Amino acid sequence: MLSPQHEVFLEVAKQKSFSKAAEQMYMSQPAISKNIKQLEFLYKTKLFDRRGMYIELTPAGNLLYERLTEVKRIQEQTLFDITALSNAIEAEGNLKLGASTTVALYILPKVLSVFHKQYPNINISLLNRNTEIVLDALLNKEINLGIIEEKGQLTNVSYLPFITDEVIAVCSSQSKWAKKKNYQVQDLYQIPLAIRERGSGTLAVLKKQLEKHKILFNNLNIKVRLGGTEALKNFIIASDCLGFLPRRSVIKELKYGELKQVSFDGLNIVRNFYFIQRKGEISNLNKQFIKTAQNAYH
Repeated sequence: MLSPQHEVFLEVAKQKSFSKAAEQMYMSQPAISKNIKQLEFLYKTKLFDRRGMYIELTPAGNLLYERLTEVKRIQEQTLFDITALSNAIEAEGNLKLGASTTVALYILPKVLSVFHKQYPNINISLLNRNTEIVLDALLNKEINLGIIEEKGQLTNVSYLPFITDEVIAVCSSQSKWAKKKNYQVQDLYQIPLAIRERGSGTLAVLKKQLEKHKILFNNLNIKVRLGGTEALKNFIIASDCLGFLPRRSVIKELKYGELKQVSFDGLNIVRNFYFIQRKGEISNLNKQFIKTAQNAYH
């Protein structure tokens, strides 16, 4: 079991701040400092260096952080494995998820609801960011399981297929672009566009498909870049711009006439979502969540 001092150390290292760690752990800053000093006395070395307003781990601090992170992971896995032996209802543990925006908003709620009924004592946390940030969080061991768009090439990450999704072109039903149902792909050079931010999986798959049609992305008439599916959707509803959004995110708006789908000849954007885990790590808790998710959508 990790000691209270080690838990404090991990939080300070994560936050890179004594004051922020104090806020997260509901402790006073002097109490945080006292715990770190106790560890430094124990290991007879300095664990943090101050860099102006920020702190950084020393080489000894980095080594301790890597070891404690692994210990904490094993500790949490063991807690679930043992408590789940007799009854799932009694199982305890921490499920640290990360998911891209589309998954977090339109796919996971259904899965989380079912999983919580099966394992009511599991603490669930969800990092909702774009694909790039979720992948970084997995590699930095901030989460243990992620769901992202498209399969990457990293050798230290395992990818497991989940579901497919379609990205469609939409505009406000009041927009002049809604008057036609079909356009040529070359028309995209003339139409004002609102797109997702860099690092977005939706943007990445759009670029990939446009390249197949010899469309130069940097020459498009891009008016706005927005972070998040909901922000982009609401902007499109209130503007004359056209955008590309996951079909799952605009079902209601299409049904009630706020948005209209338009097509571009030959442009079909279908993407795959994958579960991602650090290669070589086995987690029964992750396995149970993946199984629940697959059952919910298959």
